[in-house]
Amino acid sequence: MTEPTLFQGSAEPLAARMRPKTLEQFLGQEHLLGPGKALGDLIRRGDLGSCIFWGPPGSGKTTLAKIIANYTDRHFEPFSAVTEGVARVREIIREAEERLKYQGQGTILFCDEIHRFNKAQQDAFLPWVENGIITLIGATTENPSFELTSALLSRCRVFVLEPLNDADIRTVITRALEQTGCEMREAGCVSQEGIDLLVTHAQGDARRALNTLEALLKHIHASRIPHPASRDIVQQVLEKPLPVYDKAGEQHFNLISALHKAVRGSDADGALYWLARMLAGGEDPLYIARRLVRMASEDIGLADPRALSVALAAKDAYHFLGSPEGELALAEAAIYLATAPKSNSAYTAFGDAMAAAEAHPAEPVPLHIRQAPTPLLKELGYGQGYKYAFDSADAYLPQEYLPESLRGRAWYQPSDFGYEKTVKERMAWWLELKKRAL
Repeated sequence: MTEPTLFQGSAEPLAARMRPKTLEQFLGQEHLLGPGKALGDLIRRGDLGSCIFWGPPGSGKTTLAKIIANYTDRHFEPFSAVTEGVARVREIIREAEERLKYQGQGTILFCDEIHRFNKAQQDAFLPWVENGIITLIGATTENPSFELTSALLSRCRVFVLEPLNDADIRTVITRALEQTGCEMREAGCVSQEGIDLLVTHAQGDARRALNTLEALLKHIHASRIPHPASRDIVQQVLEKPLPVYDKAGEQHFNLISALHKAVRGSDADGALYWLARMLAGGEDPLYIARRLVRMASEDIGLADPRALSVALAAKDAYHFLGSPEGELALAEAAIYLATAPKSNSAYTAFGDAMAAAEAHPAEPVPLHIRQAPTPLLKELGYGQGYKYAFDSADAYLPQEYLPESLRGRAWYQPSDFGYEKTVKERMAWWLELKKRAL
């Protein structure tokens, strides 16, 4: 019997009909499933215990869980943490106990969106995972380190799935086109340029690729569009792709980290790309502006004192103009910071000084640099021996400013980059004057 085409009334979505049934059909995740890789070997041996699949949408988490059930001859029980609760978990456990007792068959409980369960709800899985009544496979798009309890994580292996690459997405689309009755050998119903656009639009998400392809094929069929459908036809059907970004989740921290590291690494193009990704994803531009100010202080410092002014000016410009005009000021600041000479000497020195302040929190201020606003304080020696710098032609009179227990400390060590090279020369000159005076 031939497979039904898209237009023969199948109620099942194309993405569900195209779901792989075997590891050989599964695309992507070579780092987990390739020859000699742990997950693939465990599945083929039927020896996989409870685990967590962490990966973006459409990377194959659900499909892989179903394949595991097939390879291990276990009952597959899907469960959604979005729509179901602990009461349903207890019901599944009861059924799993009976299945194991009377049929000798184990149960895979597949919990989709497991991060939606709170900590107490997650604990409901623990005794049943531990005694082997169920094998838990949890799927999450969020970082398990932040979203799952340590007790649950200690009982599960975590496997990280990656977005599919363009070649795999192209294969997904080609398979679907062949299965839905579009004869690729005879020019095909979608042009290669159109397929290229579908691949780009998918952003590594196989489900998105198939859903958009299904919408496209229905449009082609309903509108009687001549084959092959052009890129323009495909563009008309596709919604604007939203960048993968979560302002409250791990992606937020990953992208700001990428922006910061691109600036630190003096890569202007990388900085612009990650800045654009954050803005396109809906990040608050003033949050980005604040981070740019931090980068100017942490990674550039006195190697280019203007960097801080540029970053602050970009913040003010955005605040004055708003979006989208003000975003250009942020881009200008990102380029300036990325191309500026780098030094973390001020950042490191301040950290060391803070550590010293914590280690020596009660050191008295030396008498000669204390304020003496009353006669009594003057009698006690406050301010006695202080040298006013401007009494010297060089506006420098050597004296000690640190508490006695910290004398000789030198936290700030300027680099040889940018303006800080000049600062280093000045400090060396003052040090020489100090040595002469002592």
